[in-house]
This record gives sequence, structure tokens and C-alpha cells, in this order.
Amino acid sequence: MLFTALVLIIISNFTSLSFSSALFAFVSAACGLAWASAPLAKEREQNAKVARSKTAKRKNEKIIWEQLIESIPDPVFILGPQNKLLYANEQAKNIFNIKRLGVGISAIIRTPKLLEAIDAVTESKEKKKIQLVERTPIERQFTVNIAWLAREDKSDPTILVHFRDLTEQERLNRMRADFIANASHELRTPIASLLGFVETLQGPAKNDEAAREKFLGIMAVQGRRMTNLVDDLLSLSRVEMNAHKIPNEKVNLVTLLHNTMDSLTPLAEQQNIKLEFEEPEEEFVAIGEEDELSQVFQNLVHNAIKYGKSDGEGYVRLFLAHIKRDKNKQEQIKVIVEDNGIGIASHHIPRLTERFYRADIEQSREKGGTGLGLAITKHIITRHRGELKVNSRKGHGSIFSVLLPKA
Repeated sequence: MLFTALVLIIISNFTSLSFSSALFAFVSAACGLAWASAPLAKEREQNAKVARSKTAKRKNEKIIWEQLIESIPDPVFILGPQNKLLYANEQAKNIFNIKRLGVGISAIIRTPKLLEAIDAVTESKEKKKIQLVERTPIERQFTVNIAWLAREDKSDPTILVHFRDLTEQERLNRMRADFIANASHELRTPIASLLGFVETLQGPAKNDEAAREKFLGIMAVQGRRMTNLVDDLLSLSRVEMNAHKIPNEKVNLVTLLHNTMDSLTPLAEQQNIKLEFEEPEEEFVAIGEEDELSQVFQNLVHNAIKYGKSDGEGYVRLFLAHIKRDKNKQEQIKVIVEDNGIGIASHHIPRLTERFYRADIEQSREKGGTGLGLAITKHIITRHRGELKVNSRKGHGSIFSVLLPKA
């Protein structure tokens, strides 16, 4: 009010207008100013509203694409201008050990092939697909899809880099190829031997009775070797086909182990090895499939006899024990097969359950081994949701421990 009165006094004193005329002029000017500024205020409010709407929309879009990228099970990067890392999903952070965003992609992956591909997509705005091998910290193989995502707003994402991890697939492919090659090799040797002896018997040794008897004996051994190999291949195939089916029968392990010992006693006596199994007073009942568990312990005890001492001091012992677990895990039964045989060098132990792997190839073949026994054993135990542990030293015998869920 005071400011308005002063303005009116100044107008009346320095102009020829009366006070009432000055008042009228002032009011008119004020009204005109208010009328002129009204559209400007409205425009400013509208602009602010649009800006707020754009900000909210951009925020919502960011949330949506972040959620989409996180839902992808493969590693994904989002790169901004200068190839700076704007976003990486959890898979990408874990595999490439990403600690912070905002760094250049070259600080994370230094492979020239990938960096050149990203630059090419930035320039051409077209998708690109490459094969990539990362050798650190461990070797991994990827198919990398790179796509341009930029819009007019330069702050928006510009490049999407999607990694499809092929490491496990390539490993399985190599395993299949190795399996076929090994199976073919194992069969080719006895077949070639049989054909050679047949040709000899049909030709030079046709009327040689001593040679015929000798060759027929060798042919019988090679025939049994092929039979054992085919049987083991079929067993392995059956176990793998049923790997997803969890056994639910109750198996009395004491009875099963007694039967195992009885069936292998003649072989042990032939090798001059003592079998020992002290029957426990309490029951040991596991969840499983009896025929498959019987095969597990037949394989383990048979191996212990084959590679045991044959000087009268060799033994194979079986033990049973309960293993207590915490309240969230099922109680287990441990079956131990112990021998004092030739033992296994430590560097062989991690690979013992691989198909066709042998710690001593010549000795294994000499004793009729197919290289599949422990692979079958491992697959059966895994199907039973159990564990196989090996403890051995060269020249000091071996301990194979099988852990099975208690019924």
C-alpha cells in the first residue's frame, strides 16, 4: 500500500495529471500488465508440466528396460556415448567382474574384435553378430549380438551388447565327440584282433591244432571284452536316460552288501585277497533303486579286488556309518570300500569318473576294464542324490566313500 501511494504522488507531482487521474492511469497500467503476463505464466506452467511429464516418462522407461534386461539370463551391457557403460545386468557383473558403471567398455573387455564390432555398429546403426573367446579369468566362448538403440535424446541408451554363453554347450559337444571316438577305438581293437585271427585260422594255421587252440582262446578273451564294453555302454545309457527320475524305494544296505561280497568271493579267492564285512547290529536303509546300488558296490569292490595285493596280505573292507546333517538336510548313510592295493596318484583322482579315463591304460585293459565302470558308478550315485568321494595315494591303497540319503 505504501509503495502504491508513493507511486501515485510521484506521478501527480511530475506530470500535469491530477491525483485522481494518476490513480486511474496506474490502475489501468497494472491491469494491462497483469493481462499481458497471464499468457506468459500459463505458457511457463505448461512448459514445466511437459518437462515433468517427459522426466517421469523417461524414468518409467528406464525402469522398464532395466527390468527387461535383468530378466535376461545372459550377460547384457547397455552402452552410451563414447561407449561408456550405462547399465549391466547381474549376469554381466558376475561374469566380467564389473565393479562400477560409467567406465568405457574397453576397461572391461579388451578384446579388439569386440571393440571393433561396437564401433562398426555405432557408425552403421546396423546389428552385428560375432564369436568371442574370453580367456581370463577362465576360458569362455560367447556369441555376441550388438544392436543400435539410440534415439534423438543423446542421454538415452545407444548400444545393446548381448552375450550368449556357449561354454557349456561346447564342453558337451567335445564330450560327445570324445565319447564316440573312444568307444570306436575301444571296439576297433578287439574287432581287428578277431578278424586277424580268423584270417590266420582260415589260411596258414588252418590245419595247425596248437595254433587253433591258442588263437581261439585269445578270440574268446577279445569277444568277452567287446561284450563287457557293450554292456557298460548300455548301462551308462540307461542311467543317463533315467537321471531326472529320483529313486524312492527303500533298500537294505546290509543285505545288499552281503550279496555283493558273496558274489565276488570267488574272484577275491582267485586273487588271494581277503574280503571283510562286519555286519552292524543296527539297520541301514537307504532311499534308492536296489539293482543300481548293487551295480555301484559291485563296481567298487570289483575294482578293489582287481588292483589289490595278490601276495596274501591284500584285503578289501566294507564299513557302514550314519552321517548326521543339520535340520535342513537329510540324514545320510556312508558306505566305505577300503583296500590296501596299488593306490591312485593324486593327479588322476579328479578325472577318475570320466568316461574311458584310466589311471593306467595298459593295466586296465590287461585286467579287462572298459574305462566306464566309475563313470557308471558316478552317474548312479548322482541320480540317487548322493556323493562319491575318493581318497588315495600311490602305493597306499584307496578309500571310496559313497553317501546316500537315509530312508
